[in-house]
Amino acid sequence: MSSSPSTSGTAPDRADRNGSTRVMWASTVAFTLMFAVWLMFGILGKPIQEEFGLSDTQLSWVSAVAVLNGSLWRLPAGMLADRVGGRKVLSVMLAVTAVPAFLVSRADSYAMLLVLAFLVGFAGNAFSVGIAWNAAWAPRERQGFALGLFGAGNVGASVTKFIGPPIIAATAGTTVVLGLQGGWRLIPVVYAVLLLVMAVVLWVVTPSQDRMPGATRPLREMLAPLSQPRVWRFSLYYVAVFGAYVALSAWMPLYYMNNFGVSLTTAGLLTALFIFPASLLRPVGGWFSDRWGARRAMYGTFVVMLVTTGLLMMPNGHVVIEHADGSRTEHLAYAMHIVPFTALLFLLGCAMGVGKAAVYKHIPEYFPGAVGPVGGLVGMLGGLGGFFLPPLFAYTQAWSGFPTSTFFVLFLLTAVCLVWMHLTVVRMLHERSPEVSDDLEAPVPTAPAPAAVAVGTTL
Repeated sequence: MSSSPSTSGTAPDRADRNGSTRVMWASTVAFTLMFAVWLMFGILGKPIQEEFGLSDTQLSWVSAVAVLNGSLWRLPAGMLADRVGGRKVLSVMLAVTAVPAFLVSRADSYAMLLVLAFLVGFAGNAFSVGIAWNAAWAPRERQGFALGLFGAGNVGASVTKFIGPPIIAATAGTTVVLGLQGGWRLIPVVYAVLLLVMAVVLWVVTPSQDRMPGATRPLREMLAPLSQPRVWRFSLYYVAVFGAYVALSAWMPLYYMNNFGVSLTTAGLLTALFIFPASLLRPVGGWFSDRWGARRAMYGTFVVMLVTTGLLMMPNGHVVIEHADGSRTEHLAYAMHIVPFTALLFLLGCAMGVGKAAVYKHIPEYFPGAVGPVGGLVGMLGGLGGFFLPPLFAYTQAWSGFPTSTFFVLFLLTAVCLVWMHLTVVRMLHERSPEVSDDLEAPVPTAPAPAAVAVGTTL
């Protein structure tokens, strides 16, 4: 007795959907934790700065080296996930990262802190592993949503901003269990324990028979797509929507405290108002890209980013007019207060959240057989943007004297991305329809002459 076609096809489909769902949710939770560990120095920075007596520039390098190591290995990590399976790679990464995370609590010098921050940054490479893993499991029609939901694990950047200040304030100057010091040093210990627990959970709940789309492919074949200019263009987009997001997540608590005089707790909460939409809207961006196309999402992203950064980069001040008699008058006074500043930062986060998903929606469509290496390279270069931008913020502020120069840097970066994308779209349209390439307006359609329609023609 043979089973009916419907029955034989339903069970595997159901199993695939179940496996895809377990991979999606387990990897998202794991990535959220890894992202929290990766960017924990954004909120720990101020107490670290006070204890070690660091300048703003020195402090910026603590976050920067963590971001650097969280970007360097994304390409090989994505390829490894395609070759041996995301389940193995992500589980090992969780366990390995727990070691330097714990050792951060023992740092006793700036040099040691830099080394450990670099090692902890390895957590950031979990992104390309999860992207390749989810792309291998998710059906094509849901890839945008699945990758967007996984990417929403970026919200982990706000975890430390919520739990950090209360724990630091409650335990500062005390010794907790097993001789562990309280204050900021307790946070990395908590994360080390959670990383080990999550490694076990991930291994248990995800399918043991993993998918490895690159298991039999030669290395040269896997790397071949990286020579295409399109990959590097996507990478620049990701610098703008993700690298800038990482940089601002680490930079904004200090920015709020220095420029608005708020406490560490308040600065963390206000920064979270930027992080939440930049992370939680990523599934929305994936859904939008699935439904209406990633290019439309990118246009909207860059336009909103240009407007918001253009307003945020305006320095407080006024126009001074010198009259012929030597007198001066002041006009058009301008100052950005904390409420409109936070509202614009929130909108900037919304745009980045949609844009991050749209960039990665392109990858499985253009490179269905090379999501691991292409996604790894795009993620690596985007993450390197998060490494270079915080020191660039610090140096441009020191050079110009304007704290708002932070957003001038992002304005220029976004403008370059938008111009490059638009020129590419125009060139594509020109290649497909050269007969209308020189028209400023679309040609007006004209009705065909009656004689042109033959009798019996189907219209």
